[in-house]
Amino acid sequence: MKFSENWLRTFVDSRLSTNELAHALTMAGLEVEAIEPVAPAFSKVVVAEVVSLHKHPDADHLNVCEVNTGSAGGGEPLQIVCGAANVRAGVKVPCALNGARLPGIAIKPTRIRGVESGGMLCSARELGLGEGTAGLLLLPADAPTGADFRHYYELEDKLLTLKLTPNRGDCLGLTGVAREVAAITSQSLRLPTAKPAVGQIDEILAIHVDAPDACPLYCGRVIRGISLDVPTPQWMLRRLERSGLRAINGVVDVTNYVMLETGQPLHAFDLAKISGAITGSIRVRYAAAGEMLQLLNGENLVLQPDMLVIADEAKPLALAGIMGGNESGVTQGTTDVFLESAFFSPDVIAGKSFSLGFSSDSAYRFERGVDFGGTRSAMERATGLILDICGGTAGPVAETRGKLPRRDPIGLRLERVRRVLGIDLGEARVAELLRRLQFSFSIAGGFFAITPPTYRFDLAIEEDLIEELARIHGYDHIPPTLPRVSLGMLPEPEIRKAPSRLRQILVGRDYQEVINYAFVDPTWESELAGNKMPVALKNPLSSLLTVMRSSLLGGLLSNLQFNLNRKQSRVRLFESGCCFERSGETYTQQEKMAGLCYGDAMAEQWGTAARWVDFYDVKADIEALFWPSVADVAAATHPALHPGKSARISLNNKIAGFLGELHPRWQQKFDLPKSVVLFELNMDVLTTQTLPKATEISKYPPIRRDIAVVVPENVRVQAMLDCMYANRSSVVSEISLFDVYHGKGVEDGKKSLAFRMLLQDTEKTLTDAEADRITKMLINVLESRFGATLRN
Repeated sequence: MKFSENWLRTFVDSRLSTNELAHALTMAGLEVEAIEPVAPAFSKVVVAEVVSLHKHPDADHLNVCEVNTGSAGGGEPLQIVCGAANVRAGVKVPCALNGARLPGIAIKPTRIRGVESGGMLCSARELGLGEGTAGLLLLPADAPTGADFRHYYELEDKLLTLKLTPNRGDCLGLTGVAREVAAITSQSLRLPTAKPAVGQIDEILAIHVDAPDACPLYCGRVIRGISLDVPTPQWMLRRLERSGLRAINGVVDVTNYVMLETGQPLHAFDLAKISGAITGSIRVRYAAAGEMLQLLNGENLVLQPDMLVIADEAKPLALAGIMGGNESGVTQGTTDVFLESAFFSPDVIAGKSFSLGFSSDSAYRFERGVDFGGTRSAMERATGLILDICGGTAGPVAETRGKLPRRDPIGLRLERVRRVLGIDLGEARVAELLRRLQFSFSIAGGFFAITPPTYRFDLAIEEDLIEELARIHGYDHIPPTLPRVSLGMLPEPEIRKAPSRLRQILVGRDYQEVINYAFVDPTWESELAGNKMPVALKNPLSSLLTVMRSSLLGGLLSNLQFNLNRKQSRVRLFESGCCFERSGETYTQQEKMAGLCYGDAMAEQWGTAARWVDFYDVKADIEALFWPSVADVAAATHPALHPGKSARISLNNKIAGFLGELHPRWQQKFDLPKSVVLFELNMDVLTTQTLPKATEISKYPPIRRDIAVVVPENVRVQAMLDCMYANRSSVVSEISLFDVYHGKGVEDGKKSLAFRMLLQDTEKTLTDAEADRITKMLINVLESRFGATLRN
């Protein structure tokens, strides 16, 4: 909100300078975003009167003017050559005297086409007051000749722009800002009085509110016999222009002025354009399907059933709380008006500007909440100004009142204030601050019952009132104190791995962490995750980010594309984050960790030959994540992975995730030159670990036995290892696979597997006979369970 500082100071005369005032408002929660001068610096410009003029002898478009500048020009008329089209005898204009310095111009005596010119008659543009209209800046006839123009035009004024938070709709009017300044500085408040207009005619329009919840209060008044030929006073025009509003006509200027002054939007209808204006009525209702309305901005709007309208007996006249209709608007020929002042529920107006694609000053205020206690007084204020400026006679106010928002008392405890703010304000100080805020309250034993004003929609709970006390008391006056707390180490259960530890493991294995949006392209969900029912967003950021992710793989592949486009040939990425799934009307959230490897297995170096990363490289990274637990890896399929090069990861019979190369179809779709290895794991399984158990360390030497067995090709090595571990003797400390062979000497459809076994007793040195017996027992287990034969 932008406004004139001089205008504000007519309501509350603070002793603070402009910068001090801006700082005080900002510290009280009303951020002053900008302070601007009304006009650039210039000097020696006075109000002058053109006494007479005649054509320049050598130029048809120039006039030689005799200008009276009063005492500022030494009492003698000045001769000034002027080329403005609107110069004429008798007008009053700004005149730059000799020696004046304007923005980019220095004025000095000169000859123009052979004629002496001792000064310059100025336009608004030449004074830095905006582009304005073509020609000279014409001043009112009562402007004092010879007066300093900067003083007369109030150009020492400053423009303040507030960056208000949505909860402070009460400060969208100068009276609201003045209340804040008065409370902050403890100065008296002088608000303009709105005397009820004396009804000179008995004519009223009946008001019918068909949607009382949407419009709990509606006031209307007929004003006849106005004249829009009378110009709007300069003082009002200046305040409107400095608030960013342009002048239109006397009635519209008054409604805009009262809106800026009080925060209450008003609207005036041309009474002649209202059907049945003599015996008819105004109706507040929701739009009917198919109704049309041309708004004041020229837009032809097809009204929707959720749009509240102001209508007569035949048609909609205005979009309630947002914008008036073009047909019923006040124009230069209007002589009779119907003036509206109403309170519309914020819930009805909120969101309409977004759906319509445009906003208005009225909608901006109504959707934040307007003072329903000032609706009638704003009507009276506007009526008085219209009658003073445009003349006419006013009728009585017709009012329809429904169920207005309740203003229930809010309890405030002194002890709670002390605990929240950390200081003891005391009952007397709290009472003083509440009076400065103009709150009604009662006190009983350290308990305040405070009734919020009708203009404060942001006060609902005790903490809101405590915030008000802190604002007005001053945050600078709350002494900083160091908190006194006892610090202790948070327990970290040994059966869970910290996610930070898992991330550090991957970083140590040359991965880099990324963070992606949880909103993804729906094609990623259907194609990469096989999710046909993703969680859809009601208000997506873009057409490509319309669903919540159930997998992290799509984001990693997008990161890979980004890096490849920037000539990065070796990419190792991981991400941990939440994924979201839907089952009917049930939604679940699960944290996952996923990784991607592309390029050489190791960074370019001289020690080893370059080799493309493969399935087993990434499998080793996953084993490092699970260590000391050992995960089970079994062949399986996944929508995103190569059907012959993918596996399911399990731990303790719980599925932990998947690992494999990207499916060739998606490799081609993502335009990737070579294969990519990916994995995705559920964090709840990944972070689980068993408690370590201490065992005795043997002091006796181990015995190693190697066996090679031939088994069918489809037998899983992990199943054989699990079986041998389940049937092993207590002296067998390790069983591992160290060779796989296909070829000469092995039948087709079979494979040769070589296992290493370490045997070690804690009580004695094992003999060869004991080691052979234990080895034979394990060979028999393999023969009986998997049809293995010992290879010679």
